[in-house]
Amino acid sequence: MVQGIIIPADNTAPLRIATLDSLEDFQRAVGGWIEAVDIPNLGVTMYVNEEGLIRDLPFNRRATFLWRFHVPQAHDARLVGDVTLVGLTDEEGENTEPPSELGRRLLEPGVYRVRTREHGGSRWHEEPIDRDDYLETVIWAALLQEMSPALEVRIELVDRDDEGNNEP
Repeated sequence: MVQGIIIPADNTAPLRIATLDSLEDFQRAVGGWIEAVDIPNLGVTMYVNEEGLIRDLPFNRRATFLWRFHVPQAHDARLVGDVTLVGLTDEEGENTEPPSELGRRLLEPGVYRVRTREHGGSRWHEEPIDRDDYLETVIWAALLQEMSPALEVRIELVDRDDEGNNEP
């Protein structure tokens, strides 16, 4: 049994936690057969509906851009339908829970900022708008990354009490 995070395709629907005990729970969460999409540097696997594109399920922009930002070679890919996010599998091939820091970013309120710099450059530049949703920040960061491949792009949590002291 693991606690996963459901990322609905409906952009107005909040993310939610789900207890996943069995294959049937994963299938129910995505509405059909599952396919795994790994994001190794985040330590997560996203499960999508294997037939989602064939069944013309709605575009899931939050899950798609989370994948695109952390796996830039997936820049043309798109995920559809509701997505279930869990941790990578363990040595026995069992699903694990998502990393707690990522869970906090996805589920708890926070303010995020995108910073960019030229590859190999020394100075980071702040984007002018902070966002109060991690996934909306990821979408903007992924778009910047795709439009300007010469840029390094990163996301930071803004400490509102100490805004001027966030070092890159």
